[in-house]
Amino acid sequence: METQPTAAAQQGGRSASGRLPRGAGVLVAVLLAFLATGCGEVLDVASGTSATATPGAAGFGDENAPGAGAGSALELLGTLSVRAGDNSPAYRRDKFGTAWSDVDQNGCDTRNDILHRDLRSITTRRSDDCIVLTGELRDPYTTRTIRFNRERNASAVQIDHVVALADAWRTGALEWSDQERLAFANDPENLLAVDGPTNQAKSDQDASEWLPPSPGARCAYVARQVGLKARYGLWVEQPEAAAMREVLQSCPDQPPLGLTTTTAR
Repeated sequence: METQPTAAAQQGGRSASGRLPRGAGVLVAVLLAFLATGCGEVLDVASGTSATATPGAAGFGDENAPGAGAGSALELLGTLSVRAGDNSPAYRRDKFGTAWSDVDQNGCDTRNDILHRDLRSITTRRSDDCIVLTGELRDPYTTRTIRFNRERNASAVQIDHVVALADAWRTGALEWSDQERLAFANDPENLLAVDGPTNQAKSDQDASEWLPPSPGARCAYVARQVGLKARYGLWVEQPEAAAMREVLQSCPDQPPLGLTTTTAR
């Protein structure tokens, strides 16, 4: 890091009287200390110590905004690694196993487990009470009430991966084992029954590209993404981190969600 010296600096930084300008001695000391520590470190002038600036570390990342509640999703966001996405090799759905497997071996596939959990007033198939035939959903993304009828329009209610599988793939899951990806794809903490068209609109987009249409749903949605990414060791891309931070700054005490393993029913 080079700069052109000023005329005063070329003359030793002194005035015509031969004395340093007021405050210049302190400034020179700070500059010398800064140069001694290097551009990657920040000097604590009061103590004379320095600290390496690490992305995401407390005090250095924008994610650690003033006012973030202790243990909040906003605070946890500041601990996530920020890296560029990696889609090589390219994402494929089958890398996360067969869709809606019965990973918990309760005799019911994951989709129906989540329908049982999230819908109310459900009816099930008489010969197999695993299969949800009808029910009502209070959609968490739009707050609308959706009437689900498997025979008439099964796609009216879909199961959303809160952290989309393609997003997870780009931010670390491509390095996982097949079994780890299967577990993530069927983790109840990453799954919500939602309005079908809204889920289609979201597709595999991250928080910088898509947020729930209902503003009141956004804090919990992002808090769940943060909690899941922290639990699974996934990173965030810079635009994603900025979008998450913007949402969570409106609810600085919102706790992270998705940090613990649960069963759907």
